[in-house]
Amino acid sequence: MPNDNKQNEVKEDPIREHTFDGIEEYDKKLPNWWLFTLYASIVFSFVYWIYYEQSGIGKSSEENLAIELARIETVKRASPSYVMGDTELWEMSWDKSVVSNGKATYIAFCVSCHGANLEGGIGLSLVDDTWVIGGNPTDIVKMVTDGSPAKGMMPWGTILGDKKISEVVAFILNHHEIPAEES
Repeated sequence: MPNDNKQNEVKEDPIREHTFDGIEEYDKKLPNWWLFTLYASIVFSFVYWIYYEQSGIGKSSEENLAIELARIETVKRASPSYVMGDTELWEMSWDKSVVSNGKATYIAFCVSCHGANLEGGIGLSLVDDTWVIGGNPTDIVKMVTDGSPAKGMMPWGTILGDKKISEVVAFILNHHEIPAEES
């Protein structure tokens, strides 16, 4: 029966030697699950640091941000309510694929009036620096979209659509330099 007394005795944790304001503390060990979580997070943070910051294998936060911003811009431009500004149209004029698509549309629809080299003919020249409608890219888009029946230019907005009009304007802008006040 002496063993039963030992089992019934509650083993108390030792009390720390220091006291503050009469408060004593038990010297308990941390639970194993807590220690495992601590050590696992330390190992994870070290591996994460090596993988993303040191090795160059994983994408950095800046790369992920750039990818996400490009995706957002693509979705925004695909929206039917998106209106391009002058800056976007100038940027399109530097993209060779957009300019070549615009050239194809220009040859199909515009060359008969504005000439093969944009020099004019029935329509006005598109390579000089004199713009009847204003030389901003958005002004050109508006002119192509709405036309000018008084000057003999029909509205192309319903025939070409926004994408092709933007490509044609990019093709025209490709033959010009950005004005100093816009750059």
